[in-house]
Amino acid sequence: MKLATLCYLRKDGKTLMIHRVKKQNDIHQGKWNGLGGKFEPGESPEECVRREVFEEAGLQVKGLQLKGFLTFPKFANDEDWYAFVFVCDDFEGEIADSLEGNLAWIENDKVLDLPLWEGDRKFLPLLDQPGFFSGKFVYQQGELVEYELNQYA
Repeated sequence: MKLATLCYLRKDGKTLMIHRVKKQNDIHQGKWNGLGGKFEPGESPEECVRREVFEEAGLQVKGLQLKGFLTFPKFANDEDWYAFVFVCDDFEGEIADSLEGNLAWIENDKVLDLPLWEGDRKFLPLLDQPGFFSGKFVYQQGELVEYELNQYA
């Protein structure tokens, strides 16, 4: 089982996304993602997302909003992945080069036009809705074959 975070940094009608094109043997190769990654031992979701955003973009997260929780059964190497999804519009610093991919500010209304994981297209619109969401996304050979998405007030 893998625990992970995803963070969508936003400002001026844009979202900071990473195009995963630099890392060898990257399951996300060629896809655009929010920032984030796997927990280190003992980390809380907030500690993980702050560290990952700093490592991937050089930015210091100041304020976070937990928006969702995602389940990905047997996502990679037959392991289940669970991801805490955050939105952040309070951060500081200058964007640094990432070892994971190329960072870009994307207009919010253009994010769904990017090459994303198909499940991302299902939950990303909920980032702008009030409340919390939970989703389960089942992939086989990189293709979304089943999903369930719940929204809570």
